[in-house]
Amino acid sequence: MTTVIHSVRLVDDGRVTPDAWVAFADGVVLRTGTGDEWRTLPSGDAIDGQGAHLTPGFIDIHGHGGGGASYDDGLEAIATARAVHRVHGTTRAVLSLVTASIDDLAARTALVADLAERDATILGSHLEGPFLDVGHKGAHTESLLRAPDAEAVARLVDAGRGTVRQVTLAPELPGGLEATSQFVEAGVAVAVGHTDATEEQAIAAFDAGATILTHAFNAMPGIHHRAPGPILAAMRDERVTLELIADGVHVHSDVMNLAFAGAPGRIALITDAMAAAGAPDGAYELGGLAVDVVDGTARLVSNGAIAGSTLTQDAALRLVVAGGLPLGPAVAALTSVPARAIGVDGSFGSLRAGAAADAVLLDDGLRVVGVWIDGERV
Repeated sequence: MTTVIHSVRLVDDGRVTPDAWVAFADGVVLRTGTGDEWRTLPSGDAIDGQGAHLTPGFIDIHGHGGGGASYDDGLEAIATARAVHRVHGTTRAVLSLVTASIDDLAARTALVADLAERDATILGSHLEGPFLDVGHKGAHTESLLRAPDAEAVARLVDAGRGTVRQVTLAPELPGGLEATSQFVEAGVAVAVGHTDATEEQAIAAFDAGATILTHAFNAMPGIHHRAPGPILAAMRDERVTLELIADGVHVHSDVMNLAFAGAPGRIALITDAMAAAGAPDGAYELGGLAVDVVDGTARLVSNGAIAGSTLTQDAALRLVVAGGLPLGPAVAALTSVPARAIGVDGSFGSLRAGAAADAVLLDDGLRVVGVWIDGERV
């Protein structure tokens, strides 16, 4: 059956198209158009969007959980967390796993691989560690951090059976550039992050195949007038996507605007959400570390460091738009940009014909009023 959502402001491909419609059939986008053309399609389910915004489904390439559950904690926890983010418009997600032993990470990566075979909304895993700089560890267990080696890299890749989408590593570690090349050859997007890399070391990583900067500005050297560091290296390199946590805590709004201006079309809005997303303030755990959440901000009990976020992607959209970013580029940062960063832009992140029929309907306040996955309302 054909489903048509009509009378909407279609936000896709960086543009806003008024009085538009989108037709779904067999789980994919059949056609798009404007005006009353949709009435010529075969009869089916017609939904009046009443002038609301319709966007592609959001894609989160870096998040750790929600609803009181962490992606590291098994199938039930994954289902709980995904349900929270789904109602906020995140139709597809990469499940981020925090630093653990190689044995534990391999087991968790294999579990995500099993799940991805059954649930196409799970795009795979993101290994945020253990190949991180101790001095920029953030909410990662210091005793488990280590330099990469070929055997550990191969074991994690093999455990994922083609579903490891992304890995964050500090390229300045011994073996960091070799690990970058090894991951890239296995089809994994390598992200520079939790790093003490200089500008030169970051450039070397990008030349070795790294294509993402993990949560830009956080857990890395800042921009200094005599030491530009990895952030400016990423901004200047058209091959690199910069992740950004737009929660009003991790990055100042003026700095977020700087990032969008410095790397147009290459900012991916991520949540980096931990278990407290969509759940009350209180005591939580992230990767075995105690976390206290107060007024929606998560910090380590031990030292007060920020420990992920409680963000959802619709809230990120509202924040960057309120800060002055036009709606078209803002939506792209939740859809086409992250899809491209992990190599799934042929299927997701767009409402062009043939793409997966994933969509989000947003009211004038950019709050979610409807979500579709594979053409089915959820």
